[in-house]
Amino acid sequence: MKKRSYNQFCALASALDIIGERWNLLIIRELLTGPRRYTDLIDGLPGISTNLLAERLKELEELGIIRRCMLPPPAGSTVYQLTSLGQALETSMIELGKWGSRFLPASCDEVNLPSVGAISLAIKAFFHPQTAQGINETYELHLDQEVLQVNVSDGEISVHQGQYRNPDAIFYTTMQVFVDLFTGQFDPDEAVANDLLRIEGDPDTLKRFLRLSKATV
Repeated sequence: MKKRSYNQFCALASALDIIGERWNLLIIRELLTGPRRYTDLIDGLPGISTNLLAERLKELEELGIIRRCMLPPPAGSTVYQLTSLGQALETSMIELGKWGSRFLPASCDEVNLPSVGAISLAIKAFFHPQTAQGINETYELHLDQEVLQVNVSDGEISVHQGQYRNPDAIFYTTMQVFVDLFTGQFDPDEAVANDLLRIEGDPDTLKRFLRLSKATV
């Protein structure tokens, strides 16, 4: 298949020749929090065909935006991860996510629930650094079968896959409940009272974490 191009001497057009291809930015979104297996990417990108995903991954690898590597034993799985060139897109994607939030549907009723990559990007996009001044905590989020660690360090945030050795709090819930909490459509105390969310650690950490997000203001 011949690759389409804007054929313009323009940096933006050149960028769009690469990331403007359907699914490319969403593949990169899924990899921003760490390496993912091919099956993880399929799960996080509902609607993409296996053939198209394979094609997009090959293109991004040839461009030096992602690379394949092997996880050490006992996992031993082949995963895809961003190179420094791919990771450099994060700031632009966060800003694009903020802009795109104006057009989000009112609920997830008629669309797919967000993937762990989408949630990670949302947490960073809506993060309120002024509110986070003086806060130094790590939260571990168990969302269905996915695990995220969110580290807040005096006004800065980082989000990664996997478990943390000594988190300040661990939250167990579903993706749907977390989305409702994150967007302010569900009260945290009500979620706990109805056994829709379990907290290990100081119960106040959940409200503190949610206050750091502009999505709940």
